[in-house]
Amino acid sequence: MKILIVEDEDLAVKKLQKTLLAIDEEVEITGITDSIRDTVDWLQENPAPDLILMDIELADGQSFNIFTLTEVKCPVIFTTSYDEYALKAFKVNSIDYLLKPVQTEDLQAAFRKFHTLQKEKSDNNISNLVNELRQKLVPREYRKRFLVKNGQRLISIEVGDIAYFFSDGRLNFFKTTDNKKFVVDYTMDELEEMLHPDHFFRISRSFFITVPAIVKIDDYFGNRLILQLKPEIDKEVLVSREKVTLFKKWMGK
Repeated sequence: MKILIVEDEDLAVKKLQKTLLAIDEEVEITGITDSIRDTVDWLQENPAPDLILMDIELADGQSFNIFTLTEVKCPVIFTTSYDEYALKAFKVNSIDYLLKPVQTEDLQAAFRKFHTLQKEKSDNNISNLVNELRQKLVPREYRKRFLVKNGQRLISIEVGDIAYFFSDGRLNFFKTTDNKKFVVDYTMDELEEMLHPDHFFRISRSFFITVPAIVKIDDYFGNRLILQLKPEIDKEVLVSREKVTLFKKWMGK
């Protein structure tokens, strides 16, 4: 398999080369480019490789610009330093995204996907995804405050004063750090789009929590975790099994 590496960090290039050869000794690295301009020139002057490993952020701009300057005739696996919360929406059949530093098992999984779907690749898949990524990676505006009812009045609560959000039956609520409870007129899925993932983590279908709200973390049966929060809440606060690994990373493991 012939591969083009598009990467502007020497150490990252060396690691990718080493990892590629560890996965498949017959891999042939046909080129290494470190900028948009060099990559466009390479693609126009050489036969298309079987696959491109492409960093998103290059010295002269985002690599998405390559797709507007020349035709890319092969599948692409992007490598990037963007966190998994930004990337989770971009997983598709035709292209994969690997977080730096690229791990051997992640690259192996991406290669398996490449081989499985190789016959289904299309230029349209690539161009459509690039456009989607370009839009999604524009810096996002997250909610800074919520307007809620307090008796007969409406008051504005700063997001920094919220300890956690939770669902209780048909209604969703949040509690402030000083233990005040308010109804919030959004679904949990809508809140997930509004809340900054660095500050709020969705531990289950019914809870978003902040780090300062966590008093204690304990193991719980079913490979889950149970949290003690402040202010206190009269219901079990569980990190679902599928969220445990991500939660630990979010907490700084």
